[in-house]
Amino acid sequence: MPIFLQSLGDFFGRLQQAFFEGLVQPLLFAFGGANLLEDGYVATGWLLMGLLQLVVMLTVFAALERWRPVEAITDRAAVRVDIIYTLIHRLGVFRLALFFTLEPLWTDLVGSLRLAGVPAFSVDQLWPGVTDLPLVSFVLYLLLFDLVDYVIHRGQHHFSWWWQLHALHHSQRQMTMWSDNRNHLLDDVLRDAILVTVALLVGIAPSQYVAVVVLMQLLESLSHANVRLSFGRWGSRWLVSPQFHRHHHAMGTGAESRAAVGLGGHNFAVLFPVWDRLLGTARFDTGYEPTGVRDQLDGRDYGRGFWAQQWLGLKRLAGRAL
Repeated sequence: MPIFLQSLGDFFGRLQQAFFEGLVQPLLFAFGGANLLEDGYVATGWLLMGLLQLVVMLTVFAALERWRPVEAITDRAAVRVDIIYTLIHRLGVFRLALFFTLEPLWTDLVGSLRLAGVPAFSVDQLWPGVTDLPLVSFVLYLLLFDLVDYVIHRGQHHFSWWWQLHALHHSQRQMTMWSDNRNHLLDDVLRDAILVTVALLVGIAPSQYVAVVVLMQLLESLSHANVRLSFGRWGSRWLVSPQFHRHHHAMGTGAESRAAVGLGGHNFAVLFPVWDRLLGTARFDTGYEPTGVRDQLDGRDYGRGFWAQQWLGLKRLAGRAL
């Protein structure tokens, strides 16, 4: 592993240990949670990674949005709601709720599969000795989870019931770096359930899984940013840029068009456009189109506040199910 990355990892490990021993561990002992020390240590890592993301967003990404904005922000109330979504996800509130509700079920499921004789998949099976190359192992896991996320994203647009939830994400008419986490909570639960199950099945180390998720989240925030930015003719074919992803959010064409195979939209990739290129859903147009959902022009209300958005999403889902 490069010396810089090793030093960065060591620094973060010391910071996590200090934060855990100075704050989290005493709180767990005070409230009778001594049995949660290991999980508390992992949660400390999530929190610190989230704080690090916020620092990058408020410095680097905010500077980019001021430098070359796609549009002037006129609906700041809508952006403030997106900030609430971001804080819930990046500071670990959503993940903490999943830990106490759904994660035990996922763990039991994987345990049952092991007892049934279903073997665990490992990157070692693809590349013997890769565990001795942490950076290579990390890249392989990043590619794996990005492919899983691509499949999930196509499902969110393909299945009408799932789209009723995911449409909330596309209803933001003024995208910013805060828009990535503007999702219905049930939509997030479904996505995380799939990702965590895959993580348990492939046996990725918790620290490595945290790093994969955090990098994906950070680059997703960049891809939603209100900035005129592409990575050039060739770079944009290998890494999702704000311009590439904005085409996915384009009203009436990005998320809702119907391809010949019946899947709606294009540019589904989270990090690497290679999946769109291989599966025929890539669009490398220039320009920056207005974003939103087509039926908003007909007056459909997706809600102004956090709870209104969540409630209306459930109503759309119920209406589709009836």
